Amino acid sequence: MMLAMTLLATPLYVGATQKVYTFGVVPQQTIRKVAQSWLPLTQYLERTTGYSIRFATAKNIPAFEKQLSEGGYDFAYMNPYHYTIYSRSSGYQAFAKARDKKIKGIFVVRKDSDIKSLSDLNTKTLAFPSSLAFAASMLPQAILANQNIRFTPQYVNSHDSVYRNVAQGNYPAGGGVLRTFRAIEKSVHDKLHILHTTEGYTPHAFASHPAVATEIVTKVQQALIALENKEENTIILKKIKIKGVTKAVDSDWNDVRALNLSP
Repeated sequence: MMLAMTLLATPLYVGATQKVYTFGVVPQQTIRKVAQSWLPLTQYLERTTGYSIRFATAKNIPAFEKQLSEGGYDFAYMNPYHYTIYSRSSGYQAFAKARDKKIKGIFVVRKDSDIKSLSDLNTKTLAFPSSLAFAASMLPQAILANQNIRFTPQYVNSHDSVYRNVAQGNYPAGGGVLRTFRAIEKSVHDKLHILHTTEGYTPHAFASHPAVATEIVTKVQQALIALENKEENTIILKKIKIKGVTKAVDSDWNDVRALNLSP
């Protein structure tokens, strides 16, 4: 509980002058797992930029969405659909994204399941992380809707919770993404297999709040892009499971906007 409380996005100040910039990360997994993956990156950003940058997250995806709606993070790593919403409502501006990556959603089922195709999901109750989880909830649900497959969504707050619930037989199938599916503990992963994979879209955005000065954003952007330049940073990239970071602009997410998705 103490860990969860210390990781909430609360702007802090050191002394009278040095601001601590919060770097919010969408909690696709447990807080502990997200922290283990992302703390090395925020520590690197502190060392490289000279600014005080603190990792932050929320207890679940809806709580993270609330923080974004209130402009609660100085920097944030958010899913593509979140970005299309909070760039408009809260003013977040994308400045980077994962290099050479497209985000895809997946449906997982138990390996011993009799579900062999999407049509077998008709009338079933299915597990998803949250209503606004882009690749893990919205894309899979859109596919079912387009095929006139009726289903009832049950939101269980994280990708890991989806996988565990399906593995335990609580739901016949659930939505996720390849990155978190590969990262789930072996005892859960080995009970599941991927039923379907969606098309790929522009991945998560590294975005800044409009109150953060341009020169600070630029320095953070440059530090992220420079991660690939030194071999000792390889472990940082491996932990967040991306190959590298490249510059991004707002229009990069027009492919997501064109889907006209709604929760």
